[in-house]
Amino acid sequence: MDVFLGEWANLLLRWAHMIVGIGWIGTSFYFVALDYSLHREKTKKGVFGAAWQVHGGGFYHVEKYTVAPPHLPPHLHWFQWEAYLTWVTGFGLMIVQYYLHANAYLIDPAVMALTPLQAIAISIVSLLAGWVIYDVLCRFLGERMFLLAIGVFALILAASFLYTKVYSGRGAFLHVGAFVGTIMAFNVFAVIIPNQKKMVAQLVRGEEPEARYGRIGKQRSLHNNYLTLPVLVMMVSPHYPFLSSHPQGWLVVALILVSGGLFRHVLNRVDAGDDWNQYGWSAPVAIFALICAIYLTSPAGKSVGNTAAVGDAEVLAISAKHCIMCHAKRPTHESFQEPPKNVTMETVGDIKRYAPLIMAQTVQNKAMPLGNQTAMTESERETLGRWIRAQH
Repeated sequence: MDVFLGEWANLLLRWAHMIVGIGWIGTSFYFVALDYSLHREKTKKGVFGAAWQVHGGGFYHVEKYTVAPPHLPPHLHWFQWEAYLTWVTGFGLMIVQYYLHANAYLIDPAVMALTPLQAIAISIVSLLAGWVIYDVLCRFLGERMFLLAIGVFALILAASFLYTKVYSGRGAFLHVGAFVGTIMAFNVFAVIIPNQKKMVAQLVRGEEPEARYGRIGKQRSLHNNYLTLPVLVMMVSPHYPFLSSHPQGWLVVALILVSGGLFRHVLNRVDAGDDWNQYGWSAPVAIFALICAIYLTSPAGKSVGNTAAVGDAEVLAISAKHCIMCHAKRPTHESFQEPPKNVTMETVGDIKRYAPLIMAQTVQNKAMPLGNQTAMTESERETLGRWIRAQH
């Protein structure tokens, strides 16, 4: 694909992904908050609860039935396309960004030598396998919530460990997000909506809908709600190499899952109006997990063994060998028509200007060069780091 058209495809897919993703997350947050804020309604038979709400200058009265209304209303609004389109646009973005540029973004020869086709095959198979294993766990453990939570947590960690042993740092973290996002989207596609359609069909036939379909759908919906905050971090992680390039990436994922899930729990219990004493423990545990993640990803305070001075010419030679194929006014790398983030590294002045960025992404986090395609050595990184330190 032409680089210019590829960039536009990337932008449009990312834009669409954000729009539909906001819609999906918004409905999840709203309906869970609505569920928890319902007041028990005794004026109508079969009504579980109701809530009065005000927004945008209007007043709304919302009722939730214990199972379903006695008769199907003429207009029934479904919430499904936000989830479907979030996954479709996300997978499209995966194709444009990672599959078509697998050597740059997905594969790191230092981790595992893969062909682009092998990397893509592992990606697709693992995403589908993740859903199947998760679904089996849900069906087997049913409403044993604690055991199910441990099982899902272990499944995501196992996938994280696998990805960090197969892909580049950014490719691994992005795939953890895609792994969880696939589970969430398939929950809607394969369980929640089909169960709701079964209940609607029973109403149409004049039968009493089975409550178990609603309970199962609610369980999967809550799973999606609790996974939302962690998956958002995974999706933006490629922009933060201190996360995606950590050698124990699976442990960083574990801390993000604990922190994000518990923060979501706090917000849900606030919506439910629970007493702080019932859920207050969640906030400090979430904060502690976040602090642990910050500590774990902090730069290693290693002393520099070699203190020999590094000349400008030596640094320019390293840049010419490993950097300017992308970071030049006219890049020669097939994936770029312009330098990424408009960062050029063709002169000493350029390198001084972007020294903090180079120190973080090239020396400390080793996120650059992309996929280490040019096989930059530890000695070259250390040399570049010594030169940058000398400038300050």
